[in-house]
Formats: sequence, structure tokens, C-alpha cells
Amino acid sequence: MTHEEAIEKLRDLMKSTKLCMLTTMTEDGQHVSRPMGVQETEFGGDVWFFTYEDSNKVRQVRHNPQVNVAFSNEDKHTWVSLSGAAEVVHDRNKAEELWNPFLKAWFPDGLETEGLTLLKVKAESAEYWDSPIGKGLALFGTIKAAVTGKPPESGENKTISL
Repeated sequence: MTHEEAIEKLRDLMKSTKLCMLTTMTEDGQHVSRPMGVQETEFGGDVWFFTYEDSNKVRQVRHNPQVNVAFSNEDKHTWVSLSGAAEVVHDRNKAEELWNPFLKAWFPDGLETEGLTLLKVKAESAEYWDSPIGKGLALFGTIKAAVTGKPPESGENKTISL
């Protein structure tokens, strides 16, 4: 698989997941993860989120910009983990481009919500797992592995430098 094919595979896996876990680090070195809604479905190396300027995640990113963004699609048995640097972005045009009506649940005044800002994660590396087997076959594979002592087939796993 070429580098471009691997990135395309990564895009496809991420498209099927609208929620992810964003992990930041506190000033005392503790990892903190929270669910976030992904705002851009066409992955080009950046992942975008709306948040509040005064949130803990923004403070943590300003202290240590290295983050992880993890995607999981249990129905499709796929997982993606992105590592990169986050930054707070104040860009009205980008916010307008990314805005969707569902965001009003968290930002009631829309783009005019006080303290609304963007968080951009520039992915530096990614790892994905794609297990095309269903739950039944996964269970069978686990039982077979327990009996034979050979690990089950785990599907495709690839690490990509971005």
C-alpha cells in the first residue's frame, strides 16, 4: 500500500465516525480525554473542533499542545488514533465554513456565542485498525485462538507519518 493509499484509507475510516475522544495533558502531567464532535469530514491532516475559549482543554493545549484524537466505530470494527499538535484558532471564515445547526445545542447563540473558538489539531502521525469481520466471526476467532494457542486474525493495522 502506498502512502497516499494509506491516507485515503484513513480518510475513509474517519468519515464513518462523527464523535471522537480528544486527549490533552494537564499541567501536572495527567492525561484527560473527552468526547468531541468532529467538524470536518474530509481529512487533510487537520481535525477541527468548536469549543469555548475558557475551557480546560484550551488551557491544557496552551500549556502542552501535543494531543491525541481517537476514533472508534464498533459497528464496522475500525479504530483510528491521531497524534499531533493542537492550537486555538480565531478565524471567523473557517468557523462559518464548519458551522452546522446541530452545534446550537452547545453554542446557543451560534457563531455569536461568547467565547466560541476553534481548536485545530494538526495530525503528525496516525495509526488505524480495520477488522472487517463481524462480532460472530470475532468471537469464533477468539475461541479458536484459545484452543490453538495462535492469536486470532486482527485485520489490517498501519501506522502513517503525516
